[in-house]
Amino acid sequence: MLQLSFKLFQTLNFLNLNQKTLIDQLGTAHTFETSPIRIISLVPSQTELLFDLGQEAKIVGITKFCVHPYHFKSTKKMVGGTKKVHYEKIRLLEPDLIICNKEENTQEIVEKLSEICPVWVTNIITIEDNFQMISDFGQLLNCRTEAQKWNNKLAFALSDFKNFVKDIPVKTVAYFIWKNPYMVAGSDNFINELLKLNHFKNMYDNEGRYPEVEIEKIQQEGNPDLILLSSEPFPFKKEDGYEISNFTDKAQTVIVDGEMFSWYGSRLLKAFDYFKMLHGNLGK
Repeated sequence: MLQLSFKLFQTLNFLNLNQKTLIDQLGTAHTFETSPIRIISLVPSQTELLFDLGQEAKIVGITKFCVHPYHFKSTKKMVGGTKKVHYEKIRLLEPDLIICNKEENTQEIVEKLSEICPVWVTNIITIEDNFQMISDFGQLLNCRTEAQKWNNKLAFALSDFKNFVKDIPVKTVAYFIWKNPYMVAGSDNFINELLKLNHFKNMYDNEGRYPEVEIEKIQQEGNPDLILLSSEPFPFKKEDGYEISNFTDKAQTVIVDGEMFSWYGSRLLKAFDYFKMLHGNLGK
């Protein structure tokens, strides 16, 4: 009897050593007996990050907006978009982890998916949040070495870019993300964080996260030096820039790569080089 109890103790102790409890960026605790091996990602930028962390084989489902890496389009199961998902397709894939984001996916989606398996939710507003997300994935998916390598590369590139931009004068900007109605990036989001990093003063950073604006009032509200038109989620064209700039007296209008300003994760490494190129082209 004593021998049996000791064996049981050994077994339970072994299980406890392998069990881990981790807390996501919304403060939700998740306990895992083993590291997840069947993952569904409902966030395009995080799908790309998982690939760069060497987790391709574990990914079983993605959204139709997960365009990087390109071959996932033909090798992974599409389970809907970021705001509308196909719950039955997800259930049939038998995931042991679903990755969401506070901004990209609704609370309703997260709650309903939680009935299937654990849902890990990220919340990325600052660059520090981005570093934390990568570290969390390293622990969650047993890829700590790769996660640390990416954080080291990003930290070096961030320091280099800060040095590059330190003497560049601050410009007042408006960053447009949508038309009909016109909407811009405001405060408390990752886009605004990257605007500040680039020495761009967001004229709408006191107007909420993604406020609607009237372009007829843009001169009175801030008269920006620069109008940035994002390539996503709305595909702005040059004609849109002409329309908006007519209501300013000096603004340069530039269509920018929205992925570079709004995608977090490993995409940030490419963004720093893109930002250098952007600054080099301003005023030309």
